[in-house]
Amino acid sequence: MKCNTLISALLLLFSIQIFGQVYTDKIVGEKNQVLKDSLKIENYPYALPIWGEKVAQKGYNLPYSAGLSVNYFWQDSDITIKNLEVGFNNGPMYDLDEIVRFDKSSVEVGALTIRPDIWLLPFLNVYGIFGKAKPTTKINAGIWVPDADNNWSQVASFGTKANFDATTFGFGLTPTIGIGGGWLALDMNMSWSDVSSLDKPAFSYIFGPRLGKTFKLRKPERNIALWVGGFRVHIEGNTKGNIALSDVLNLDNAQQKVDDGLAKVSENQTKVNTWWDGLSPAQQANPINVAKHNTANRALEKAGTFLTTLDGALSTADNSTVQYSLQKAPKDMWNFIVGSQFQYNKHIMFRVEAGFLGSRTQYLAGLQYRFGL
Repeated sequence: MKCNTLISALLLLFSIQIFGQVYTDKIVGEKNQVLKDSLKIENYPYALPIWGEKVAQKGYNLPYSAGLSVNYFWQDSDITIKNLEVGFNNGPMYDLDEIVRFDKSSVEVGALTIRPDIWLLPFLNVYGIFGKAKPTTKINAGIWVPDADNNWSQVASFGTKANFDATTFGFGLTPTIGIGGGWLALDMNMSWSDVSSLDKPAFSYIFGPRLGKTFKLRKPERNIALWVGGFRVHIEGNTKGNIALSDVLNLDNAQQKVDDGLAKVSENQTKVNTWWDGLSPAQQANPINVAKHNTANRALEKAGTFLTTLDGALSTADNSTVQYSLQKAPKDMWNFIVGSQFQYNKHIMFRVEAGFLGSRTQYLAGLQYRFGL
């Protein structure tokens, strides 16, 4: 249950790397001499990028200086969660980090974004990000407590899945370099995902180096680019929020799970008390036994107090709310990406990209239109 209070925080992974693979290319080679000479004598007609005319006259082929991209992005990523605190109906917050274990937590998101961009400098692209997303969070977790032998067992389990709407905004920049059709791009962006159940928008930072090669096709301005690279996600770790209990808990079987959990806590507490009372004074003074006794009592008290409070909240479930605080992170910060772009002409490009390896899978498809400013 409390796992599902984390749902809003998981929107942090809606961070999208959407740089279009156009770049300022140094024209080299004898077979390209005519193009290189034409660039040198051409009067550059646009205000951007800064120093565009000087760079063009040195033999560089510049893309159109402004663009607009529409992208669809899908991602499924595992996350880790720790330092969990949960409360109900604005009451006390309970530290559950010791007794809650997460089996598998992941966030799946489909997003549609619009990205305007300009080439501020011949080798520097800057852009904005505006998007709508529908994240789905899936969490499985349980409450674990020790017995008299310090063996931990699960006394209650919860699996949750919830859907949300999110609005994302941000900006990014991409330094690039290209020579003879080979290129290197270092894409980076910062974005904020705004969700009603979060106290503040979730922040994320993306870094994505790419190394690629563009191959000319028969028709002028038509080419295809292929690349490989990496995708690194950094997210703001601390998340606080407030959400309706009915949105995070399956009320059909919640009461039974709470009742069973309380019974198991009571059973384990009886075992611990019986074990402790059966020890001699010398054995009770043994630091190892003292540590086991204190750990068991602390964990059992936390579990019992939390389940009792949850039991009370279930009596008014339709009006109850959950407050939570946690720290989260991607299970793996890096994954591998491959991609391709077909340039129909210098105005229109189509792009696809896939990311895999590690605990994150992602796909992107996009259409870009470019023009001069």
